[in-house]
Amino acid sequence: MIELPYSLIIEATEEPDYFGFYSPDLEGFTGIGHSVEDCIYKAKWGMIEHVNMIKETG
Repeated sequence: MIELPYSLIIEATEEPDYFGFYSPDLEGFTGIGHSVEDCIYKAKWGMIEHVNMIKETG
């Protein structure tokens, strides 16, 4: 199981091949994936990058 540092919401979209995701803990953090697993994987690395960007820009 992949552990995430922040909460993650995954939602189905109108397109059957895509899911949307976001974290209510990280303002502006969103993404899409082809499956729930894809969303979780992308979110894990995206959260790290997002937090680093916030730290760099203040």
